Amino acid sequence: MCSNTQERATRPHEPGRVCRDLLYSRSKQPNRVVPAFTYQALQKNTVVRPPPRIDIFKRRPVRETVFKIYFSRGDIPCVLAGRSNKQDPTKDRPLRWTCVPEELDYCYYLPIFVDGLADMDSDTRLLAINGAIDLIMRSPKKVLPVLPKLILPLKRAFQTRDKRIIISALQVVQLMVRLGPCVGQALVPFYRQLLAVCNIYKNINVNLGEGIDPDRSKRIGDVIEDTLKLLEYCGGPNAFINIKYMVPTYESSVFPRCEMPKPS
Repeated sequence: MCSNTQERATRPHEPGRVCRDLLYSRSKQPNRVVPAFTYQALQKNTVVRPPPRIDIFKRRPVRETVFKIYFSRGDIPCVLAGRSNKQDPTKDRPLRWTCVPEELDYCYYLPIFVDGLADMDSDTRLLAINGAIDLIMRSPKKVLPVLPKLILPLKRAFQTRDKRIIISALQVVQLMVRLGPCVGQALVPFYRQLLAVCNIYKNINVNLGEGIDPDRSKRIGDVIEDTLKLLEYCGGPNAFINIKYMVPTYESSVFPRCEMPKPS
C-alpha cells in the first residue's frame, strides 16, 4: 500500500491495464468451429459449422459405364465409320455393323447402348448415341418389351448433370416415343425417375435479345420443353397430371388452360 496519496495517484494502475489487455486478447482469439447439434455447440467461444453448400448444377461424372467395359473387350458389334448428321437424325447413322442389327437381342444390347449415353469420353458416347438411335430406328416395335430395362441407364445419364449428356438422353427418349408403338403410354409410370432433373434445367436458356437461333437441339431448356410436350401428346389422359407433379411450371399444350368461348 502506498502511504502517500500523491504517489498513489501518479502510479499507473497495472491490474486494470492487465485486465483490459487480457480481455482484448481474448476477443481477438479465433472461435472454435464445432459441428451442429452437439454439446460442443453450447460451449463458449465456439461457432457452429454451417451446412455444406450444395451445387445442384455441378457435374457428377460416371466413373465407368457398362458400354465402355463391353467396348474395351470387343463385345460391341459396331464401330464408327464417319461423321454423324446432327441436323437430320433420320438419315443413316455413320456406323458399320459386324452383323445384322435387326437380328440382335434388343433386351441385351439396347440397354448397353443407352448406358453409354452417360460416358464422359466423347468418342465412346458418340458411338453409343448413334448405336442406340440406329437400333431404335431399325426396329421400333422391339423397344416396348425392353423399356423397363432402359429406365435405369436413362436415369444415370440424367444424374450426371451434364447438359450435353442430358440433351442426348432426351433426344433418345423423343425418338422412342415417336417411333415405338405405345412407348409414350408405357413411360408414364416412370416419370418420377426421369423428370426430376428436367425440373431443374427447364428454365435454363440463353437470352439472345433480338437474335434468333434456329437450332433448338443445343439449348437444354428448349429440348426439355419439346420432350415434355411430346410425352404429354403421346402419353394418354394421365400424362399431363404426372408431368405436372414432377415439373410444376409446365403448362399443357394439348389441353390449353384458356380456350376461346364457343359462339352462341
